[in-house]
Amino acid sequence: MLTPHGRKTVLAVGILMLSACADQPTAPPQNAGAPSFKVTPFSAELLTPLWQEQARNHVRLNARGPADAGRIYAALSIAQYRAIMAVDQHLDTEERQSSAGFDAGGRARYEAHRGAVSAASALVLNYFFPAVTESDVPAPAGPGQVHPFFARGRAIGTAAGMAMRTHLDNDGFALPWTGTLLVGPGYWTGTPVGANLGAVTPYVVNSTSQFRSAPHPAYGSVEFNTALNEVLTISQTRTQAQIDSARIWAQAGAGSTPLGYWNIKAAEYIDEAGNYTERKAAHVFALMHAAQFDAQLTCFEGKYFYQLLRPNQANPAITISPPITQPSYPAYPSGHACISSSAARVLEHFFPSHISELRLLVAQAGRSRLLAGIHYMFDMEASWVLGVAVGNWAIAHEDRL
Repeated sequence: MLTPHGRKTVLAVGILMLSACADQPTAPPQNAGAPSFKVTPFSAELLTPLWQEQARNHVRLNARGPADAGRIYAALSIAQYRAIMAVDQHLDTEERQSSAGFDAGGRARYEAHRGAVSAASALVLNYFFPAVTESDVPAPAGPGQVHPFFARGRAIGTAAGMAMRTHLDNDGFALPWTGTLLVGPGYWTGTPVGANLGAVTPYVVNSTSQFRSAPHPAYGSVEFNTALNEVLTISQTRTQAQIDSARIWAQAGAGSTPLGYWNIKAAEYIDEAGNYTERKAAHVFALMHAAQFDAQLTCFEGKYFYQLLRPNQANPAITISPPITQPSYPAYPSGHACISSSAARVLEHFFPSHISELRLLVAQAGRSRLLAGIHYMFDMEASWVLGVAVGNWAIAHEDRL
């Protein structure tokens, strides 16, 4: 957990990062904005993004919530990357160096990567969705028999997929929460959901309390009441554009949860770059979703550490923008903002030309929760800091993937 001095330093950095695009906390934007989506098909050259698309489809069709989705995307992405890294380790050991073209060495590595991605992806998605098979994303072969290095890659990918399934069996996701709900003024009340996430095994951070948010404004303080009154004012004066922003961001990713939206953005940037290999594409997805998942776990550890009540529990006059409903977990910090800021930080690392767009999207995503009436502005501010800190940590410790 950060020291008080460390929290202030990270907070300053996080706010500076967002200051160019985020609206002032006391001034709701006239046009809060909504996420954009790529309308043209992605390239079929790479199998990694195609399996990510399969994950989004299954998350949507099976109505999986954000906690499940975060776990699915992270497990799939990290297994893909580990499978490819294992292929390269095997080939490098045999002194088979990759090349720019498709000569014997280059084609061998290319086929081995595809085989590894195919097998690992199918095994991981099958863990969550038993109907999934490797044939769901065909890997077109050239004339003649399957390339021998595709088959070899499949064997390596199978090992990586099975190792991830073993990790999932033991990551603590299914264990019950052993904590208790706090009672008294300022504390959240309800049936707890996601309370056990703080005890789930993270991928890159040391623990889910490592980047726990600094304490929120005290219940009943001037700062707290100012933030509460802001939510009340917005709920009484919402424009249709603000309602639309709250609704669209709540299901960003076309029903594959807000995590799916950032998955789509990663695929969009990879496709736009046009020069990505399976390894480079898998690296982006793995680092982004590892950071997202760890930020999500950290966020929920903080939610049940502080157990701050929701705005409409503090003031019943506050209404929630339909069709959004009251989340069944405490307010502070914001899960949506943690997910967005951690993903954006990693995408900035890989695609620096998109920094301005990414920071604007983070501000819009967080702001949408205020417009919905389910968060205070300080929830988002703390989450932006948390997400950036986890993203930076993931970038600096990517060897843990």
